[in-house]
Amino acid sequence: MTTFLDISQISKTFESEGNRFEALRNVDLKINEGEFISLIGHSGCGKSTVLNIVAGLLDVTAGGVFLQHKEIDEPGPDRAVVFQNHALMPWLSVFGNVELAVKTVFKGVKNRREMREWIEHNLRLVNMYDARDKMPHEISGGMKQRVGIARALAMQPKVLLMDEPFGALDALTRAQLQDSTMEIHRELGNTVIMITHDVDEAVLLSDRIVMMTNGPAATVGQIVEVNLPRPRNRLALAEDTQFNHCRHLVLDFLYAAQAEPAAAAGAETGPCAAAAAAQTCDGQRSGTADGGRKADHRAGAQRGRPSRAA
Repeated sequence: MTTFLDISQISKTFESEGNRFEALRNVDLKINEGEFISLIGHSGCGKSTVLNIVAGLLDVTAGGVFLQHKEIDEPGPDRAVVFQNHALMPWLSVFGNVELAVKTVFKGVKNRREMREWIEHNLRLVNMYDARDKMPHEISGGMKQRVGIARALAMQPKVLLMDEPFGALDALTRAQLQDSTMEIHRELGNTVIMITHDVDEAVLLSDRIVMMTNGPAATVGQIVEVNLPRPRNRLALAEDTQFNHCRHLVLDFLYAAQAEPAAAAGAETGPCAAAAAAQTCDGQRSGTADGGRKADHRAGAQRGRPSRAA
């Protein structure tokens, strides 16, 4: 299968007043069209830096990002971002916030009627059509995030980038939006990269979970393939052996990194880090950390003691 999005050996160093900080080193990830990828790791491991580079908001120090073989060097409508903060325009209605994105992307392509129908279609996808005339201050946080998702989808992006989109929501609302995201992904087949700190969320939503090592010089530590059939039902998966094994793999990596951050970071920034091994939820090495290419080296921090989730 041809790689759709190629994050190719990217490194990023920030410089300020003579000081240098190496945020990322040799991050390498091949993503197939329609995949749902989660990035997870401790704070400061460069997850948002990776996302911002893919969005075209940051340049790279080395390496490159290629979408359908075209290098990304600036923002574009083929990539849409959903932030943890919904970032709605407070003076625009629900409809108006989505319309703003549609007019920007489809001006001269769709006529007024087509734009209206497209906006309404995307509001229906997130169950916000009936609230289309409400202002942001009149709707809940979960509803605002639905509008943010509708606005991103209305741009018809090739890649949807989600930066902890449900992190600020209560547990019930978060679960509802996770379910909606799975339904939308099943219907549209978007390629998605999502940052999360929620292990259960990552396992529930993802095709692969990319675990980042601690910074500085963070890189891909280990990749877990979530070989669970879709559609997925959270209640049915609660006691599922594969689901819980996959969850354990992620927790094991994260707590090993937390228990010995210096050792873990050192282990992951060596020459083996660029070709991190993947594991499947049945605990076997898959050798497909890049969606098809065999990984050459072992990666991931040493196993740590069992612990509860943070």
